[in-house]
Amino acid sequence: MSLLERFLDLSTVSLKICGVTTREDADRLVLLGVDALGVNFWPRSKRFLAPEDAEWLRDLAGKILRVGVFVNEPAELPLRLVRGGYLDAVQLHGDETPEDAAPFRDAGIPFIKAIGVKTRADLQRATDYGAAAILLDAHAPGIYGGTGEVFDWEVASDFRRHHPQLPIILAGGIVPENAGLAAMSVQPAALDIASGAEISPGIKDFQKVAAFLTALQR
Repeated sequence: MSLLERFLDLSTVSLKICGVTTREDADRLVLLGVDALGVNFWPRSKRFLAPEDAEWLRDLAGKILRVGVFVNEPAELPLRLVRGGYLDAVQLHGDETPEDAAPFRDAGIPFIKAIGVKTRADLQRATDYGAAAILLDAHAPGIYGGTGEVFDWEVASDFRRHHPQLPIILAGGIVPENAGLAAMSVQPAALDIASGAEISPGIKDFQKVAAFLTALQR
């Protein structure tokens, strides 16, 4: 089973720590057995990592699933980083349409589509992307993730019930104290954590990371 298949396995709830900015934090996530890390290549993010500073990602190949987060980015950069051995998968975290995702589908590169959820209507086109997984986050126009806001998990549960074979990744305001409830309520393939496992934006709090693993009984 590949790292991606293990991460999206519907029989367990995996953990993805997003907004990683340093090699040191990435190495500690590997040692703890975290399933995936996310690196944010959106320049306006508080957790931005410039592609030219991301060489260390190549050394993590096969150790942890490496996901690059992009917001309304033309396909050229994410495709180049995947093909260059920096990333295993792409996360489209902006206003991308199913048509914008075509280059990744055509290239056979796995991608996650993030959708900000306010109501069920926001998920009408979710299955049109052909994504490996759908990430459900709080609706925050112009912010694109890492808000620390929780949305109505019943919307996520309902979507999960209607699409039982499509892996769901749950994000938005998840902290160690509610991670177990999130996993039980929604039964996602994974939880995606940014602000809930930080000392400050981009710097991870490993006591919190360990607490997440404990909450998920990992």
